[in-house]
Amino acid sequence: MAALEEPRREAQAGSHPHSVREGIRRQGCRRHHVFSEGNFDMKRVGLILALLLGCRLLGYSDPAQAPGNETPRPYEAIAMKIITTALGSGRAYEMLYDLTTNIGPRLSGSPEAAQAVLWARKTMKHARLENVRLEPVMVPRWVRGPIEEAAIFPSSTHETIPLKVTALGGSVGTSDQGITAEVVEVRSFDELKAPGANAKGKIIFFNRAMDRSKIKPMEAYGEAVNQRSRGAVAAAQAGGVAALVRSMTSRLDDLPHTGALDYEESAPKVPAAALSTVGAQRLSELLARDKTLRVRLRLSCKTLPDVESANVLGELVGSEKPNEVIVIGGHLDSWDKGQGAHDDGAGCIHAIEALRLLKQLGLKPKRTLRAVLFMNEENGLRGAKAYAAKDRPGESHVAAIESDSGGFTPRGFSLSDAATFKKLANYAYLFRVIGAARFEAGHGGADVAELARKGVPTLALRVDTHRYFDYHHADSDTIDKVHDRELELGAAALAIMAYVIAEEGL
Repeated sequence: MAALEEPRREAQAGSHPHSVREGIRRQGCRRHHVFSEGNFDMKRVGLILALLLGCRLLGYSDPAQAPGNETPRPYEAIAMKIITTALGSGRAYEMLYDLTTNIGPRLSGSPEAAQAVLWARKTMKHARLENVRLEPVMVPRWVRGPIEEAAIFPSSTHETIPLKVTALGGSVGTSDQGITAEVVEVRSFDELKAPGANAKGKIIFFNRAMDRSKIKPMEAYGEAVNQRSRGAVAAAQAGGVAALVRSMTSRLDDLPHTGALDYEESAPKVPAAALSTVGAQRLSELLARDKTLRVRLRLSCKTLPDVESANVLGELVGSEKPNEVIVIGGHLDSWDKGQGAHDDGAGCIHAIEALRLLKQLGLKPKRTLRAVLFMNEENGLRGAKAYAAKDRPGESHVAAIESDSGGFTPRGFSLSDAATFKKLANYAYLFRVIGAARFEAGHGGADVAELARKGVPTLALRVDTHRYFDYHHADSDTIDKVHDRELELGAAALAIMAYVIAEEGL
C-alpha cells in the first residue's frame, strides 16, 4: 500500500501539474525495475496484449484488421454512409406509421388492401422511384364477420366460462346457433388417429405448444404450425365437428392469433378457430377434471367471390445492365388483426426505403433494383405466383431478397444456394458494425420462393425474432411495437446487400 500511495503524497506536495506527472513517472520507473529486466517495457506489453485480446473478441485475426487500422475494403465507405443516413434522416418509421395508422390492417381483397395499393404507389412516387406501376392480380376475399364467440359449459354446474377465440383465415362459419359439443384434447395428429380417441361428433382441441427450448423461434413455429394449417382437415377426417387450435405464440397471454388454414375436397369443411394461450391452458386444466364438459363455438366468417387487386412495383434502373433485375420485396397484405405493422408492413417499408436511401445518396447501381410489394401472401400467394409467371421479355432476375420477419434489429441474411452464399459471405464485414454479419444457409421467403422455383437465387433478411411471435397475426401487431432505429437499420442492411449484388452480380 505504501508504494501505491506514494505518488498521491507527491501530488499533494506540489500543486503544479508537472509535479503530479513527475511522481507518476518515478512510480512507473520503480515498477519498471520490479517487473522487468533490461529495457523490457511492461506498459507497452500490456497495451499490445490488450489490443490483441480486443481484436480476438471482435472477431479480427490481427491488429491490422481492427477498426481504425484496416485497409479500406470494397463498399465500406458506401455501407457506412447508407447506415448513418438511415439512422440520421431515414423515413422508414414515418412511412410505416402512415400505412398502419391511416389504413391499418390490410386483409387481401378488403377495401383496406385496395387503399394500401394506392398508398404504396403514391409513396414510391414520392420517394422518386422509377417505373412505378401496378400489376393486377385476382385475390381471395374472406371476411371475418362480427361474431367470434366461444364458451365452456362444465358438466357439473350451470356456470358459463367465456373463451377468447378468433376464426382461422379461410374458415367456414357456424350456424347462428353455433356448435355445442364435447371436447377431445390432442397434441398431435397421431394422437387423434389412435384407437380410443373417440372424436366423432366432438370439437377437436389441438393443444401442442411451441417449444420454448428452441433457440430459434422460427423453428418452434415450424414444428407447431401444422395443427393450425391442417387441424380442420384432421378434425373432419376423425369425425369431429369443429377445431380449436392453441395460438402460435410462446407468450402466455389472452390474445388469440389467427392464420391461414387449408381444406381438402376429400373431407368436410368444419369451422376452426384459435384460442389464446391463456384460454388453451384454462380449457386443458378443466378437461383434466371434467371429461364431459362442452364448448359452444359461434363464427360468422365466410368466403366471398375473388376480387381484383395488384402488386406494386418501383425501381432504380440499372446504369449498365438495366435488364438484369434484383427484387427486394415484402407483402402488402396482412391479417385483419392489429395494424399489420411487423407482418409485413415493416418488410414493405424496408423495400421502399432501401431504394430511397440509394436514390438520396446518388448511388446508381449497375443492375436494376426493383421493389415489389406482393399482394395476398397470407392466404394464397396469388401476388407472388402472378409476378413469377408474368412474361418479361429480355429481362432476367439476378436475385430476389425478401423481408418478412418483422421490423426488429437486423442480424444477417439467409441464402438459398451454396454459390450465392460463398460469394456474398465475403461481404459480411459490411454488416458487422450493426451486428448483422450472420450469414446462413436457408430460404428466401414465401413470396420469392416462386422465383426460386425458376432458378433465381433468393435471400431473406434475418432479424432478432424473439419477440416476433408475441405479435404475429394478433391484435398486438401495432406500430408501437416497432422501434424506429431497428426498422431503419433493417432498411439500411437491405440497401447495402442489394447494392452490392447490383454492382457485382451473382
